[in-house]
Amino acid sequence: MKKYIGEIGLLLTAIIWGSGFVGSAMALESYTPYQILAGRFLIGVIILGVVFFPKLKKISKSVLWKGAILGVFLYIAFALQTVGLQYTTPSKNAFLTAVNVVIVPFIGLLIYKRKLDLFEVGGAVLAMLGVAVLSLQLSADINLGDFLSLCCAIAFAFHIFYTSRFVKKEDAIHLTIVQMGTAAIIGFVVVLARGETSFDMQPEALTSLLYLGVFSTTIAFLLQTVAQKFISETKAAIILSTESFWGMVFSVILLGEILTLRMGIGAILILAAIILSETKLAFLTKRKVKRTIG
Repeated sequence: MKKYIGEIGLLLTAIIWGSGFVGSAMALESYTPYQILAGRFLIGVIILGVVFFPKLKKISKSVLWKGAILGVFLYIAFALQTVGLQYTTPSKNAFLTAVNVVIVPFIGLLIYKRKLDLFEVGGAVLAMLGVAVLSLQLSADINLGDFLSLCCAIAFAFHIFYTSRFVKKEDAIHLTIVQMGTAAIIGFVVVLARGETSFDMQPEALTSLLYLGVFSTTIAFLLQTVAQKFISETKAAIILSTESFWGMVFSVILLGEILTLRMGIGAILILAAIILSETKLAFLTKRKVKRTIG
């Protein structure tokens, strides 16, 4: 189990994010998108600050600037995704956001001259195709929402890439706390600038916001940061792309959505992507060797 701690942590993250689609839909009935972003990140930094209070004194200067960078990428990605959704369809928004899985390995190539792992790139492409089959409604129209959604994918790709890079040398909990704090500060500055200072304090509204803050933000991003210490950034992006699959699962279970052949094909493609990136088809090589020996 220890060997796959990174994969397990990221899979749990994707499952939590998948369930977050339902929570977001409920929260949007009471809050604006920017209020939700500010609220969920504030809840995250408060919980992490209380639970890990003794560790706050040990936060170094390097963690502060690295965590701040992650927090900026994180808020920009969510904001672009939210605004983009106002101008495009949810299916195109989900698909274009998932393009980050293909962008991640090329960040390493272009900025750090890192060699591409063809199996991981192949897995990334398969994962993107799987998300496309799951979510994309065929349409040739390109609009502002599509562009913003693609920019969101780029921001998420940088967040995933630099999380993997920074967590190798820094404390994962420290990085998570600082990025949550940074995103919360940006979130409330935006809310104040937009004049959205009236918050619904009804129990029903707060419950959905608390769910997003506790599970989809605090637990999920802590899991992601810790898990990425043990896994490459491209594999991380591929596993996190299963969020769309888990969103489908929760939609079927909780919202009564009908399971279709298309959903099954998309799920198979995403599973194939994970198998390709994880095993690099080594089981086929072993089989060939055994046949040769035999």
